[in-house]
Amino acid sequence: MAVKKTHAAALCAVLLASGCSFAEDVLFPASGTVASSQGVTAEAMADAPPAMGTGNYEPVGVTAGSPTGTFVGGKVMALRADLQALQATLARQNQALQQIRNETVQDSQRYHGTVAAINARLQVGTTPGNPVLTQQWNAAQGELDRITDDVLKMNRLTNDVTASSTMAGFLLDSVRSARSLSGAVDEDHRQLRILEDETNRTVVMVERLLSELTSDSIRQQQYVASEKQNLNTLALGIKNGALFAGGLTSRVNASYETAAPARAMAAGEAPLVTIRFDKPNVNYEPALYAAIKSALDRRPSATFDVVAVSPVGNTPGTQALAATNAKRNADSVLRSLTNMNLPASRVRTSSTTSPAVSGGEVQVFVR
Repeated sequence: MAVKKTHAAALCAVLLASGCSFAEDVLFPASGTVASSQGVTAEAMADAPPAMGTGNYEPVGVTAGSPTGTFVGGKVMALRADLQALQATLARQNQALQQIRNETVQDSQRYHGTVAAINARLQVGTTPGNPVLTQQWNAAQGELDRITDDVLKMNRLTNDVTASSTMAGFLLDSVRSARSLSGAVDEDHRQLRILEDETNRTVVMVERLLSELTSDSIRQQQYVASEKQNLNTLALGIKNGALFAGGLTSRVNASYETAAPARAMAAGEAPLVTIRFDKPNVNYEPALYAAIKSALDRRPSATFDVVAVSPVGNTPGTQALAATNAKRNADSVLRSLTNMNLPASRVRTSSTTSPAVSGGEVQVFVR
């Protein structure tokens, strides 16, 4: 209990210094647990690149055959040449797949090395807007762009392999149809059986290649989209000189991706966070992140209301000006939550006036 209150007191000091406050039940959750620094480290490093497929799809080869001098024999030779051409195409596509995989792995390793260096520096603490970290962030952005290019290559290759799959299916149908042609000798049918078997194995191989390539492409697309959000959170951490580990996406319950139905605020309901914009450049983001993170840890299905609260003015003009400033500050808080990877469907905005406030402030309520 002593440890819990010590950590809570330290966090209160940060909140007061930044012009923020939040409800006591968030500082002292029912579980009585306090996240350790090791937990933050593990969370920051948890987003590893997705595993790539390992299949190597070399064509099975085509058995040579002797001309029989019949019309069907000529058809067999033409179909055999088509299968050889298809397998040559598949060999090139398989080689392209292996190259793209190697490039993607190398690009991912460079990207994660850069991100790990930034996270390590932020965890021990650094100056807000550290130019060294900003330079590293720009490098990470470039490395993620290269991974995006790798995904585009995968998509183009997927289209090419899809065309090969269609060709393989058509070729198999043609080989089977050739067996019903009249004027064949036994040798023609023997060669057709061999050709059908090899074509069928080629169809199976190209389908496996296409399936694995499609899975790789989908996983990499999802990974890039996730890392773009993580880079936004990392930029927020660099701006504040503190680690915003993992963003808020991982704490959101996937079963509640749409916002909860609106409900009126209860009279006297305490906000989760109150941000008072009583001076320029209020550093509210670390305290806001801590409060939202704690709320989602306790209730992953939570949604939030961001309310711009302005004082009651002496004249309509001063009241309108105060309301405009409060709304602008609420928009800034909303952008911060977006950069922390909190889904937009979890946040609603509104505005109100209150005689209880002397200056503009933003209140965040948890639902």
